Amino acid sequence: MIAACFFVELGYAKPKALEVLNGLFVPQLKGSGATKLAISLLGAMVMPHNLFLHSALVLSRKIPRSVNGIKEACRFYLLESGIALVDAFLINVSIISVSGSVCNSSSINPKDIESGKDLDLNEASFLLRNVLGNWSSNLFAIALLASGQSSTITGTYAGQYVMQGFLDLRLKPWIRNFLTRCLAIVPSLVVAIIGGSEGARNLIIIASMILSFELPFALIPLLKFTSNKTTMRLYAKSRVISSTTWVIGSVIMGINVYYLAEKLVVSLSDSGSNVVGTVFCGILGFQAMLVYLAGIIYLVSRKNKEGNL
Repeated sequence: MIAACFFVELGYAKPKALEVLNGLFVPQLKGSGATKLAISLLGAMVMPHNLFLHSALVLSRKIPRSVNGIKEACRFYLLESGIALVDAFLINVSIISVSGSVCNSSSINPKDIESGKDLDLNEASFLLRNVLGNWSSNLFAIALLASGQSSTITGTYAGQYVMQGFLDLRLKPWIRNFLTRCLAIVPSLVVAIIGGSEGARNLIIIASMILSFELPFALIPLLKFTSNKTTMRLYAKSRVISSTTWVIGSVIMGINVYYLAEKLVVSLSDSGSNVVGTVFCGILGFQAMLVYLAGIIYLVSRKNKEGNL
């Protein structure tokens, strides 16, 4: 549903293909908030809880517990998760391309161009309606509704698998759905009521950034577990795949640490407080970053326990 809505809008917006390709293969971080948005986009696209959910999908197939049966389940899992991630990637490309095309359209007035520099959900709908027509804002609303349902459903299922796997806690479906939806909706509703559209937009970015910062704590154990030949036996990743995934994971962690350090320095320099307050806040921020780094280092250096599937 989301893909269909944005692909239709992409067809009508007609962004310049060369500019889209240039943005895909020559990434740039322009502006003070670019790193923050890049991190939030990464967290929103990958989502650490979906790593548990995708792994649990292997168990959803009724297969014979044999070498060929497990390989077949893993093959279908790879296909399913690959299609889902490619679909998410294309949707994000479509959203950014449509936004760029609409904000730089010759049919909007200077005031709307100024609004397009700092888009929120309300202004995005307004610009789409003015440039592409009323139907475009309706498609945008349908896509938002579908994305909310999708994230809520995957969050519910991921929570179910985490509770079953780690806590051995099983709830009736209606109780689980009620609790998880309340935990997801009530805080967001409170922020939206108090902070309005600006608060809701900041909440989306902050929540997505938190997901990105949480990625190492789901990614590192997964990489270590699937590379362990003692545990995985025939199903352990090859050295090439293992090295590639560790490099990608290291880049993600490096971006997070870089942003934390940059944000700490910028916040302290622009705080305007006295020397004592700046030093105190700097010490607290530095200690928090050290705790984050220590958690990552612990997961990387921790030895795997011996065991077999």
